[in-house]
Amino acid sequence: MNLDLSSCIFKEKIRKLDLNGANIGGDSSYSFMGENNNSAQPFFALEIPYANDNFYPDYINEAFGTEDFYKKLKIALNSGADMVSVKFNADESSLEALCEEIPSIIAQIEAFSSKPMIYRGANNTEIDKILLPKIAESAKKQSIIAFADETNYEEIVPPVVNAGHCLVLRTPIDINLAKELNILTIDKNLPPDRILIDPDMGGLGYGLEYGYSIVEKIKQAGFDGDTMLNMPIIAFIGEETCKAKEAKSEKFDENWGIYEERAAMWEISAASAMICAGVNLLVLWNPETIKTLKGSIK
Repeated sequence: MNLDLSSCIFKEKIRKLDLNGANIGGDSSYSFMGENNNSAQPFFALEIPYANDNFYPDYINEAFGTEDFYKKLKIALNSGADMVSVKFNADESSLEALCEEIPSIIAQIEAFSSKPMIYRGANNTEIDKILLPKIAESAKKQSIIAFADETNYEEIVPPVVNAGHCLVLRTPIDINLAKELNILTIDKNLPPDRILIDPDMGGLGYGLEYGYSIVEKIKQAGFDGDTMLNMPIIAFIGEETCKAKEAKSEKFDENWGIYEERAAMWEISAASAMICAGVNLLVLWNPETIKTLKGSIK
């Protein structure tokens, strides 16, 4: 039987982002398809908080078995993940003290870690205007800084560009806004080969199907030759998963299954869907999810 694969011949590849030897992106076809000699594989990062807060469910803390940051970092480095993400949870009361400590924290992480790093801010526009530039200036190894959006990119892009890092650009599940923000940051001298698109997808039960659709649209636009949308895509699966009560609460009937197993499957389900949609870099919270996904992808 002869199959007509002409529809799979795309005008452009997805850009390849080289992060210390980790080639993120470079897709020439959709996930798991070999047309056009496609050999791109998704990358997985395991994220740990620099300081715990109430958002992290108990099963995540129990999975690491410790609250010590550097012990968690060691576990993350040995988890099988391709890279490690550190989230700096800060508020207005702790920001000044954290910024003073950032240079020494980053230096210790870089001395400790042989893997590529993602450094993520507090998900607060005003705080990240101050925090992310400090992180970018302090990191001596090329890293991914996450994230800038339409409200703070003007403050975040220049120090990221000067330090040679890559930058995650987040927009709220809209292909046109994603393209617009890419153009605005490129106009501020951020090389397009150092951009990752974050469409701010939702987890299972929190708009996963809409996020899937937007990722597909962005990917197709890139394949069709839109050079302002052919950047690798990143998704913060762990955080989005834990917004769903089913993944963070034990208060369900026993028919829902064992809490820890259900929570892990919630993350695995969302991650699997995003891989199929075309996400290139998935940031996860559960070490068990890393093992499962890495073991299932050849």
